[in-house]
Amino acid sequence: MSLQPLGILLGDIMTYFLITFVVMLIVIAIMAIGVIFGRRAIKGSCGGGMSKAECVCVEKCEKRKKMEAEAHLSQG
Repeated sequence: MSLQPLGILLGDIMTYFLITFVVMLIVIAIMAIGVIFGRRAIKGSCGGGMSKAECVCVEKCEKRKKMEAEAHLSQG
């Protein structure tokens, strides 16, 4: 019984893993460079569980407006 085929198989798997890992690192680096030089905040939902200070939206979405109105009514 030879372990040679098993060694080749593990080598191929490791090669694919390393190639995939390097490609993902390159993609992440490109995205980081885009954010750094774009100077814009990454857009997301303002209607989530964030506090008012953390919302980076220029214009508030309907969900955020509704959430703030309900909070204002419950406070006073």
